[in-house]
Amino acid sequence: MQNTIANEGHNGADPNKIIVSERELTTDRIDFKDRILPTTAIPEVETASTLDRQPKPKQKKPIALILAGLGIGAIAASGFGYRYWQFISTHQTTDNATVVGHVHQISSKIGGTVAQVLVTDNQQVQPGQLLVKLDPQDYENKVQQAQAALESARRQANAAQAGIALASQTTTGKTSQAQGDVSTAQAGIATAQAVVQEARTGIPAAQAAVQEAQAGIPLAQSQVAQADANVQKTQADFNRYSSLYKQGAVAGQQLDTARAAYAVAQSQKSSALQSVQQAQARLAAAKVGVAQAQSKLAQAQEGITSARAKLAASRGGLQQATASGQQTAVSRSQYAAAQSAIAQSQASLKDAQLQLSYVNITAATAGRIGRKNVEVGNRVPAGSPLMAVVDNDYWVVANFKETQLDKIKSKQVVEVKLDAFPSHPFKGYVDSISPASGAQFSLLPPDNATGNFTKIVQRIPVKIRLDPQSIKGYDTRITPGMSAEVSVEIP
Repeated sequence: MQNTIANEGHNGADPNKIIVSERELTTDRIDFKDRILPTTAIPEVETASTLDRQPKPKQKKPIALILAGLGIGAIAASGFGYRYWQFISTHQTTDNATVVGHVHQISSKIGGTVAQVLVTDNQQVQPGQLLVKLDPQDYENKVQQAQAALESARRQANAAQAGIALASQTTTGKTSQAQGDVSTAQAGIATAQAVVQEARTGIPAAQAAVQEAQAGIPLAQSQVAQADANVQKTQADFNRYSSLYKQGAVAGQQLDTARAAYAVAQSQKSSALQSVQQAQARLAAAKVGVAQAQSKLAQAQEGITSARAKLAASRGGLQQATASGQQTAVSRSQYAAAQSAIAQSQASLKDAQLQLSYVNITAATAGRIGRKNVEVGNRVPAGSPLMAVVDNDYWVVANFKETQLDKIKSKQVVEVKLDAFPSHPFKGYVDSISPASGAQFSLLPPDNATGNFTKIVQRIPVKIRLDPQSIKGYDTRITPGMSAEVSVEIP
């Protein structure tokens, strides 16, 4: 056993080995299993003679390196923590931000068939550039029709103007006849007005009759209800007396009295029902009277209108008769009508020309084409969206928590990082702060006046303008909807 331990000792020192002397193994005869119980593993056993030849491990150097590493890490963590504290104390940041821009919807003001589509998706366009052209044939025909109507109105005006100078002789008889017609028409108006007044007087009386008839119905119905209650009572009495009479408890006279009372109650109920029917009939008759009075009033008013029309016609005839043989008034009226027709035709022509100009759909502003959904041959109605022009002017909307807005003010410097370009930060400044939170502009704003209210930190949109020099080279690559991270430098 000594030789085995000696040979194993030449393999080198191991800190996990247990050191046992030769004398302990030979003379004391110790139990080997008892000596290894306190240990967890016994790879080898070495003697004292072999231990002297093994090099002793240096344990101080790793401890010093570990302590030095911990010190350096503590210094680095302190420096990082100080820089992070300094940054968060002078900046407000959020990753709830997106790029926003003007999106101009392009639609047709008129309906028509698409003849040409002159742009493609994502193409850069300039203000006034032609985008889509509709088939102009229908609107060109309308312009020609308006021009023809204007020419016809002008010719009628010339003819009426020439007729003003024409003379027409009238006789005294025609003048007298026209004056008589005027007097007759005026008398007819007076008569018709009297009839109207009479008809108006009859309407309140008929309405009063309706109200009186309506008031009688509830009374008659109450009488029916009372009679019905009386019938039920007398019927119950009659049934009770009949039962008692059969049992011999009452005399026949009492049964007859109950039967007579029951018959009287039924008669009273029938009478009350007839009273209700009569009241309803009176109400219907009163309503018919109101309708007749109103019809009479309408007829009388029509008589006034007819009499006034006759008066107007009579006065027109009187004017023609007293025109000293000239159709001056008629010619002037025709000329005025022709002038009105000219003005109307000119307005129609301008409208037709304006509608024709709408066949050319142009860009309202500079930008890039997006969401194009129109092709040649499509039949588009008025107002239907054809495409969108995304303006080159865009900004960032950052939704800060309301607890972050204490020191955020207009014109403060902002650093913007877009997820699309993570290695290139952009510069900007705070333009303005929204007048309300995003929740207030939602379709269903939250109602905090409830019993189960839970306080939630709200988000307030902050508009941030980008520095044109900062986005130079990226201005055509930045698009609305991109996600962004925003850091506002605060004092």
